[in-house]
Amino acid sequence: MKYKLYSTSLKAWGAMLKAIEEAEKSIYLEMYIFLDDTSASHDFIGKLIQKAKAGARVVIVVDSYGSSKIKKESIKSLREAGVEFIFFSNWLRHIHRKILIVDEKTAFIGGVNIGKSYAQWNDLQLKVKGKIVKALLKSFAYTYEISGGKNIKILKFRAKSFSKKFRTWLMEHWPKKNMYALKEIYIEKISQAKKSIQIVSPYFSPPRWLIALLDEAVKRNVSVEIFLPKNTDWPLIDRVNLRYMSNLCPLGIKFFLLNRMNHAKILLIDGEESFIGSPNIDLLSFNILAEAGIFSKQKKLALELKKIISLWKKNSAEFKPSKFKMRLVDYIIFILAKIILPLL
Repeated sequence: MKYKLYSTSLKAWGAMLKAIEEAEKSIYLEMYIFLDDTSASHDFIGKLIQKAKAGARVVIVVDSYGSSKIKKESIKSLREAGVEFIFFSNWLRHIHRKILIVDEKTAFIGGVNIGKSYAQWNDLQLKVKGKIVKALLKSFAYTYEISGGKNIKILKFRAKSFSKKFRTWLMEHWPKKNMYALKEIYIEKISQAKKSIQIVSPYFSPPRWLIALLDEAVKRNVSVEIFLPKNTDWPLIDRVNLRYMSNLCPLGIKFFLLNRMNHAKILLIDGEESFIGSPNIDLLSFNILAEAGIFSKQKKLALELKKIISLWKKNSAEFKPSKFKMRLVDYIIFILAKIILPLL
């Protein structure tokens, strides 16, 4: 797999726009959050309209909840230019995936949304070429189909079959159709870890089985480090993160609070195997949301991720449980969680 990593939203947007500009035949975009307020610096709407008018097949599938703030005028302009713009709408299920495929040869996948509010975030997006793109085409075609898409040229990718016997493969997580691949990966890889486990996630409310896996890893003398932003975009989530960190630190798990908002999602095992994608370490990603990511045994990719994590670690502070004090709001949050979580 040929690849390139981008560790901020701005860098990823620049690379994605460049790929769109160079598109000759097709552009397929699937996004949880796709907004129209980045035009001053990164005009995705304008560029997609331009490409559609030039004759490229442009298809956009966005989540109806995540992308609810996109203006009707922007959608109308896209459709009038020939763009097929579709909302995925389901009461509880959402597509949390972030995928761009250009000319059926180059793809982007990771945690990067498109919206002005996320411009200054650290995040992680992977640009890939090779056989993995074919698997992403098939995956996109499924989202397109269940969202109501009818174009036969796209739906034909559903008939393709791909082996997972590669050093790199696509992880598809579809709770809607009882495909819980994300859980399978975490169980398998954490159970097999021999030296180290590094996890990066903006939000941290792990299911009990994951807590047990991490506890067992520590007991095997495996180093477990988890990196979370000190301040996320959701203040209540900050309190949830702190509560879980406070509870799990006594197990021997080390937590590091990043000074800058970090939306990346990474699992790095023994510095040799990696997973990059859209899922957070929370019950929504594991139980409800549709997610996607790339699992790889490429040592070069793992080494690059290790370096990125090391840079972020330098701008962090290790969490100390003694600094966390329960507030009234925390008790309210966790009482509500006890009611809601069994439903998930």
